[in-house]
Amino acid sequence: MRLGGLYLFAPAFFIEWQELGPITEDMGYPLAMLAGRFLVYGVGMFVIARSPQANAFWLDGMIAIQLVDLAAGVFYVTTGVVPFAAAMVPMFNATLFTVLMFWVRGGVNPKAVTV
Repeated sequence: MRLGGLYLFAPAFFIEWQELGPITEDMGYPLAMLAGRFLVYGVGMFVIARSPQANAFWLDGMIAIQLVDLAAGVFYVTTGVVPFAAAMVPMFNATLFTVLMFWVRGGVNPKAVTV
């Protein structure tokens, strides 16, 4: 949820801290919209963790998001667009959360889930 707060309240600072290129003023708008998703996503992870079997669909969705994040990081680092130092923490987090969510998912019975 810190990620959402930083993108919402200090986007230029946070982007610069990540050693990415400076953002234009108008980029604050889509970053604020992204921040809303991060904030809800953070709360959702706690809700899902309390009852993974009942929330298997959402857990799988969150795993997919983390895998997309990791793939994007690998792509942008290997193509030289983003330095590894800037992507290292987000890629580590994506890997860590993917592993943890797969571990939590281990007890999920897909047949017991209704959507």
